[in-house]
Amino acid sequence: MIKKHSAYMGTMRFFIFSSILWTGFLLPLNTWAQTDSTKKSTQLKEIRIREYRLTEQSKSPTPLQILSGEDLKRMNSLSVADALRYFSGLQLKDYGGIGGLKTVNVRSLGTNHTAVFLDGIQIGNAQNGQVDLGKFSLNNLEEISLYSGQKPELLLPARAYASASSIYLKTRVPEFEKNQHQQLELGLKGGSFGLINPTLVYQYQVNDHLNASINTEYIHADGKYKFRSTNGVYDTTAVRNNADVERFRLQAALFGKFKDGKWQAQAYSFLSERGLPGAIVSNRFDFTQRIWDRDFFVQGSAEKQLSSKLRILVNGKYSYAYQRYLDPDFVTTTGLLDNRFKEQEAYFSVSGKYKINSIWEAAYASDFTYQTLDANIYRFAYPTRNTFLNVLSSSLTFDQLNVKASILSTTVIDRVKVYSSSGDKQVFSPTVMLSWKLLKDKDIRIRAFYKDIFRMPTFNDLYYTFIGNTLLRPEYAKQYDVGVTYFKNFKNQKLKFIDIQSDVYYNRVKDKIVAQPGANLYRWIMYNIGLVDIRGLEINAKTAFEPFTDLMVNLGLTYTCQKAIDITSKLEDQYKDQIPYIPENSGSFLTRLDYHHWRANYSFIYTGFRYNQKANIIENYMEPWYTHDAAIGYEFKLKKGSVSVNGEVNNLLNQQFDIIPNFPMPGRNYRLTLNYKL
Repeated sequence: MIKKHSAYMGTMRFFIFSSILWTGFLLPLNTWAQTDSTKKSTQLKEIRIREYRLTEQSKSPTPLQILSGEDLKRMNSLSVADALRYFSGLQLKDYGGIGGLKTVNVRSLGTNHTAVFLDGIQIGNAQNGQVDLGKFSLNNLEEISLYSGQKPELLLPARAYASASSIYLKTRVPEFEKNQHQQLELGLKGGSFGLINPTLVYQYQVNDHLNASINTEYIHADGKYKFRSTNGVYDTTAVRNNADVERFRLQAALFGKFKDGKWQAQAYSFLSERGLPGAIVSNRFDFTQRIWDRDFFVQGSAEKQLSSKLRILVNGKYSYAYQRYLDPDFVTTTGLLDNRFKEQEAYFSVSGKYKINSIWEAAYASDFTYQTLDANIYRFAYPTRNTFLNVLSSSLTFDQLNVKASILSTTVIDRVKVYSSSGDKQVFSPTVMLSWKLLKDKDIRIRAFYKDIFRMPTFNDLYYTFIGNTLLRPEYAKQYDVGVTYFKNFKNQKLKFIDIQSDVYYNRVKDKIVAQPGANLYRWIMYNIGLVDIRGLEINAKTAFEPFTDLMVNLGLTYTCQKAIDITSKLEDQYKDQIPYIPENSGSFLTRLDYHHWRANYSFIYTGFRYNQKANIIENYMEPWYTHDAAIGYEFKLKKGSVSVNGEVNNLLNQQFDIIPNFPMPGRNYRLTLNYKL
């Protein structure tokens, strides 16, 4: 089977390179010619958008962090997971290598409390509740935003209210100048660990009311890198193996406009074969486990203004995900462990917003989701889940005060073919948010929110053979946040703007779901654990200045101080100990320089000490880690297009560190990127 899949991926490689080359040669080139005035107009638009985004962050009643498309292009990042490292209050779990699983944990609430949305529609995973953010590329994203709490808009699907925090990925929408109908962008990235990463983005204007885009990407890497291994007595340098990855992604989208409305539709296909780098323990460095993914979904949305007071939004999606996990080292009664999963999801949502008067708006949203999971596992439960979400929300807007409130109703109905289901669930979850501008002529605001939310156990938690526990209770979380924001824009001065956000928060998690190894690493025990208390402080600051003509300097700083402790029982030895993997201190610093056609950026990321088990003892202590990353780029015109060259150095000081114990991260590595735009 491995040879069959390898041959398939080889054919796929030929198809990808052929497609990119033929697309570049066959498209008419004269349609991309731009005058200097056109280029100037585009630059003015970019500046206008950037100022708006800063204002949006300062006005939001919930903490909001944004990375724009321009930021994403310049960061030393290969995937969405890499880019998210620069946000405050967020911990990235990275199991090493380009193909390793990458998930995020926001404000210590756990990965399953963070929802991920692509163009306003959630990326679901009923099997284990975790979205691997390493799968998602940056090459066609216009923006990444992180909301702690929820997005404050009213016209949203009900799913947008149903998580403790949300990550929104926004696809780049085609924009054309006058007499321009097509745009093409070709990219090629190469670097350490055998990385080869060609990309293509093609945008076409069908007519004045319809635009189309196609973007595709291929990634190949052997994933081999050196790392230091020590047992406290002996040190050795080894090479990470079984971290190879081969991926192909293809997305096609349509963006349309009609009278008083707009719509978009998207198809997404993702194929992957990768090795799973294992934990370096007991002097074992070689691993054979492999995993194959085939994901596909189609989704669409339409928004229309029905009257001067009523606006509606309709969303729909169908997704299919296939995953095969092969472990030649684990022998069962039927042979090698070769698990295959097929997950399907159908989703439909309708929401509407009504303007009652000049200060009062109300909205209602109703979602339905059907999920099913099949597997070739002995005595598998074959679960299906029907989820009904209904939200009633309202907003009051005065001159200097905005208050929003919502109540979410969640109904979950599980059915299984084997054993018994966990039963039906019905939960109501309230949220209240406010933003208060203290002075009319100064943009200083106080914001606050309270959110009561829960998360259902996943299919794996409840029904996985020999592991699942159908008696598991949902995990409940209460969130409290109070913050201050300040924004000031300076005109005709060397200092361009100042943007500062500071928040203190308190989270309380009840019935936290945890997994504990049982008789062996294949059979685990799932159970609920009492109470977790989380207190934290976040600071985000940005500024830009022009020290002399044509040199622009942008600076950004984030800092998080957090205490997340287990307060289940005073009788336990771990009472008030910091929970695993949560550092008390973390932060990042970014700087960007632009001078004519040159650009450079430097970033520093720091994560303080933490523990990898419940007990805060020296045996479980993990040292702080930090990385320095730098890049320099140059852009120039070439005939009717432009070429940009960007060189990166990651982990500049070659620090050896683990984010997850015994999963060593890469040392110093390099990447070179070439982009050609027409």
